[in-house]
Amino acid sequence: MVDVLNRNHVNVIGEGDRTLLFAHGFGCDQSMWQYILPAFEDQYRIVLFDYVGSGKSDLRAYTSEKYRTLRGYMQDVLDIIDALELDKVTFIGHSVSSMIGMLASMERPGRFDRLVMIGPSPRYLNDEGYFGGFDPEDIAELLEMMEMNFAGWASFMAPLAMNNPERPKLSQELERSFISADPAIAREFAEVTFMSDHRQELPLASVPALIMQCSEDSVVPIEVGAYLHRHLRNSTFRLMEAKGHYPHISHPQETIAVIREYLAAPGLS
Repeated sequence: MVDVLNRNHVNVIGEGDRTLLFAHGFGCDQSMWQYILPAFEDQYRIVLFDYVGSGKSDLRAYTSEKYRTLRGYMQDVLDIIDALELDKVTFIGHSVSSMIGMLASMERPGRFDRLVMIGPSPRYLNDEGYFGGFDPEDIAELLEMMEMNFAGWASFMAPLAMNNPERPKLSQELERSFISADPAIAREFAEVTFMSDHRQELPLASVPALIMQCSEDSVVPIEVGAYLHRHLRNSTFRLMEAKGHYPHISHPQETIAVIREYLAAPGLS
């Protein structure tokens, strides 16, 4: 238990019988939830963690072999659930964590109550009959930039992903998060993220899910959210007014309101 909690820098805060497990996206860590956490601390037990390679996780635990697919990260989520003996968890995942949480819920459906997916995508690459938002050459260029000029990639990607140009401090905050990561691990995580394809698993997932789709998202187009909703059973779709890919940072009040509404929906214990 201690090894798992240290490995992923696990923190437990808040009070309540129901547990919310927050999982950050690529290039971030658990601190990115700071703007919405106060709204839930009084009613819920909150579990925060950093994926290995991010934040204050134990970098010594990282191996390319384990984390060459999202299932390596999925196993870490299950390890945390087992270590804390969590049950009926509401998993709140941002971006790639949405698919990690879905895979974990398929592995142990009895441990999960609901999934909240913020900016999710089952596949980022375009395919025949599917619009994911990126062509292969886009991803190849991004990965090459990360390898050749990591700081340059961070300064380029942060404002593009945040997409709130009238609030430059948000992009600067995201850029600092990007640049704080280990460049080699971040590049491998990026490749795993952008090359993943979990469309085939969607019909097999059974845990109810909320799909929070942001408007004008340069990372996950609206077509992706609609695709997810069509293929994911027991899913609820909400198109947000929030622009960009990080609504929990740029539009915390709307993010809180949408999550609260879903948590209060009938059928949740």
